[in-house]
Amino acid sequence: MAAAEQPARYRLGVDVGGTHTDLVLNDMESGALTIEKLPSSPENPALAVLEGLNRLLEAGVSPDEIAFFAHGTTVTTNALLESKGAKIGLLINQGYRAICEVQTQAHDEGNPFDHLFSRPAHLAPPSLTREVSGRMDYLGNEIEPLDRDAVAEATKSLVAEGINSFTVCYLFSYMNDAHERETAEIIREIAPDAFVSLSSEVLPRIREWPRYSTPLINAYLVPVLAKYIADLAAGLDDRKVMTRRRFLMQSNGGVMPLSANAEAQTVHTLLSGPAAGVQGTAYLLGMEQGWKNIVTMDMGGTSCDIAFIEDGVSLEHAEAVIAGRIVAVPVLDVSTISAGGGSIARVNAAGLLEVGPDSAGASPGPACYGKGGALPTVTDADVVSGVLNPDFFLGGNMSLDLDAATQAVQDQVATPMKIEPADAAAGITRVINATMADEIRVQAAKKGVDLSGFTLVPFGGAGPVHAVAVAEDLGVPRVLVPASPGAFSALGLLCADVVHDYIRSDLRDLDGIDADHVESAFAKLEERATAELQEEGLGDEDSHFLREVDLRYAGQGYELRVPIDGIPTPLDSSGFAALAERFHDRHEAVHGHAARGALIEVVSYCLRAVVPVPKIEMASAIDQKAVRSEQPIGKRIFKNARGQSVEADVWRREDLPLTGTVDGPIIVEQLDATTVVATGWKVRLDNAGNMELFREEAA
Repeated sequence: MAAAEQPARYRLGVDVGGTHTDLVLNDMESGALTIEKLPSSPENPALAVLEGLNRLLEAGVSPDEIAFFAHGTTVTTNALLESKGAKIGLLINQGYRAICEVQTQAHDEGNPFDHLFSRPAHLAPPSLTREVSGRMDYLGNEIEPLDRDAVAEATKSLVAEGINSFTVCYLFSYMNDAHERETAEIIREIAPDAFVSLSSEVLPRIREWPRYSTPLINAYLVPVLAKYIADLAAGLDDRKVMTRRRFLMQSNGGVMPLSANAEAQTVHTLLSGPAAGVQGTAYLLGMEQGWKNIVTMDMGGTSCDIAFIEDGVSLEHAEAVIAGRIVAVPVLDVSTISAGGGSIARVNAAGLLEVGPDSAGASPGPACYGKGGALPTVTDADVVSGVLNPDFFLGGNMSLDLDAATQAVQDQVATPMKIEPADAAAGITRVINATMADEIRVQAAKKGVDLSGFTLVPFGGAGPVHAVAVAEDLGVPRVLVPASPGAFSALGLLCADVVHDYIRSDLRDLDGIDADHVESAFAKLEERATAELQEEGLGDEDSHFLREVDLRYAGQGYELRVPIDGIPTPLDSSGFAALAERFHDRHEAVHGHAARGALIEVVSYCLRAVVPVPKIEMASAIDQKAVRSEQPIGKRIFKNARGQSVEADVWRREDLPLTGTVDGPIIVEQLDATTVVATGWKVRLDNAGNMELFREEAA
């Protein structure tokens, strides 16, 4: 699309969380940021998004000047976690129904010795699975024609069962997708409005169960996402926000157009929400500000998402397990635990205090919200302990009910444990802090990370409240609180490029492959990527392709992804040798050893299509000319997680001095978050408005 088509004034990022919906509006002319934060609407998440947009429009923003809209959502994640997807049907090769029963014959998560382990319920149970005659061999040659009559009969029977979303998974369709495409044509003739997820489009790669599981999940969620996008798009149209640059965050840290092919790409949105904050951290703090080694702690109302950024690059996986189900698409390496401001505290049957995993969510929310909640949450504990100011929540736009919070803590925790409410609140805080610290510690151990060389970056509405205590537990010497931590994930949406990932398996020995075959494989992926970008209205934009290959030693049951960048293409003998050496080095770095004389196999060709998007500059997040009092507004006594009473100065963040440091203990309040700085820690601002917390020895 030509730049002249859009008045380039505003860019809008929207993040929908379990408790709050955040909007960040970036004025590209002045660099100013406008933040709106309001309760989420779980019954229809689009309602809160549109209400936030209404507030911006009522404040004088012209809808035709919003040239960019990026959105991170948990709609598909929640639908999968809560088993609220569509009723789906599955078409599979004759005699291979058992693939859905056998799966990988392994536990995908949890204790492998748990004899009570059970798999999640089938998304397409045997009663909604139909076997169809027709076969391709492992080279993609047809050895049995597709039984078109059987496909038609299967489709009609599934439609009679109320199915409107179909999955088609045939053997070796990644080598030849003719039978799957033919099946899709028959389904659409019989059910024109049906959604059809083909394994050859969603995930054309080896390993049967991941290749079946991923399109099954895609089909399960397509109707959910399609309805949500339709509602959201209609609301944007009604408000005259006519920009064609409407994007949805993906699990890989990039965005895709709302107009993208949902039948093939819905599954890429499963970690949409957490990915935005990680991407924002990697770009704004990593690339722009030079913070290379970071562990993020995104603590919202429902959960805490933890990710590592090494040398300025966010870590990534080729697949993930969500709700016990394999999703084999690129995802940022994010670990999610049930530790949010809305996590519910209780005394269990053994008389021990536990926090979570369930959350009060947005409705009824914590008891202090005054919406009918009666169970104590982490937010209630923060109010009772004196950390949160009941009269300055969301910058004073929302008042918290201290009495209701105290009563909830008293009834559910203090009385059963025979302690005072303030001590019970301190205990709740200590438990939730330990939960987050333990998860970070475990993930660091898995990655071989020395946390003493990392900076903790907390965001989400609750992250900065607990960050210093978590850092002390972990021995992390520095905490960096972004300028707008409560809305940082929404800000991260303004830092993401359009990214599409493609893969195609084609097993061959690296020694026996020729350059023309490699070029042909990548050319086909690039042709598909170019066509999809054209369909999405991005064909005229600057774009580039990143090539990678999945390699393994012959006989291995897993592979490693190796980039081709920097190696001249088409590959010649020296290029293949360089690629092999990269694989050996990668294998040694990941597994601690390499078999440099062993045969290497090419497993899959991988392509990433990237369309760069203009990004926000962090320097616009602080007003150097603003008048600052450089004085606290008062004092407050609070109880820390150890149960100690602490008298702290209370600061508004906009009053912190631009130069020099402020000694803790202090409490820093702002519109979208509260930061607690413990005794022995210091605070200073950097040029981008980040608040750096550190111990004297870390300076």
